[in-house]
Amino acid sequence: MRGEATLTTVRDVIAARIQLAGPLLPILHGVQEALGHVPREALPEIAAALNLSRAEVHGVVSYYHHFRELPAGRCVVQVCRAESCQAMGADALLAHARQSLGCSAASPTSRDGAFTVEPIYCLGLCASSPAAKVGTRLHARLTPARLSAAIAAESARAPERT
Repeated sequence: MRGEATLTTVRDVIAARIQLAGPLLPILHGVQEALGHVPREALPEIAAALNLSRAEVHGVVSYYHHFRELPAGRCVVQVCRAESCQAMGADALLAHARQSLGCSAASPTSRDGAFTVEPIYCLGLCASSPAAKVGTRLHARLTPARLSAAIAAESARAPERT
């Protein structure tokens, strides 16, 4: 979705949430839910509606790890990077996910758009480290093999986007 269709979606989200107290985060969440990311072209619309600068809106988008500025792949793999998970092998898990799915820190989405691999900072499964979220499902006590199996299962559940 590009151009005017994107801006129409952004305007609809703004209209639905602008009356909320502290509407910036709800609007950003709504845009990401609707579009899968918060595109740069949305920032001036949001800033104008809230009487903020584009820099202020961009600062919020870039500060929170939850928000994406580019579209994600069909299957998002988030590997926990909190201390407990790091201590239990999350670095190796993240490296495995990136290598096996054709992603990197600089290019988190695979060329075919099938996968996005992202670090995330705490999934709340510290007692069962290391953990990851594959699609919408949480997985704990992971090994590279168990992570690969979870990704394969999620890929089988999620049909190709058209």
